[in-house]
Amino acid sequence: MERFEDEFVTWHHKTPVGVKIDEVFGMDSKTGKVWLELARQIYCEQGEPNYREIGHFENGAPFLWGSKSRISISHTDHFLVVASLPKTPESDLTKFSPRTAMGVDAERLERPQVIKIRERFLNKEELEKIPEDDLKKNIIAWTAKEALYKAAMTPGLDFREAISLEELPEIDENPEKKKTETLGKAFIRFPEESGIGIQEMLLYSYESYGCCVTIALSPKCAKFGR
Repeated sequence: MERFEDEFVTWHHKTPVGVKIDEVFGMDSKTGKVWLELARQIYCEQGEPNYREIGHFENGAPFLWGSKSRISISHTDHFLVVASLPKTPESDLTKFSPRTAMGVDAERLERPQVIKIRERFLNKEELEKIPEDDLKKNIIAWTAKEALYKAAMTPGLDFREAISLEELPEIDENPEKKKTETLGKAFIRFPEESGIGIQEMLLYSYESYGCCVTIALSPKCAKFGR
């Protein structure tokens, strides 16, 4: 994997599932909060046609000031990813809706610490289906749960019981293609008082800059065409 010591690299593309991705990586000479602030600045400055300013709703979900597009953000060591859907002026972005339900998460594929905490985010059935010695599948599962939690926009959901993985996606090594057969499936069980019930979600994973990036989205959400 090529490393970029003193420069940032950006990549913009649309995934086979209709989610637009902006990636910022590199500048390995910077670390921690300094790197993250610089990477966010790079993303914001590359808005078309204007500077993109990121804000956060009360539930913690990010948004772009003046935009009706759902976005989701994740970062790990020297890697920032921002996923976005088409504009949905008919939807309330402050809460869950199948029309705008989307979340993204990224994690290094060489992150063995995930194995140590798998019992914290996988339920009994998932622990039986996902081998403890398969680091890649555990990374996919971790990023999937995180992405689903973001898509739910409901703070406090239990990763093990409220978010269930029916089928893990495979890591797509060619996210530039138009179609994919590597999708997974999951379900989010919302609190009874919300009136939302159980929602089916799709999962899509790909590899970039040594990271597993997983997108969770509703089959009913707005999507970009290829």
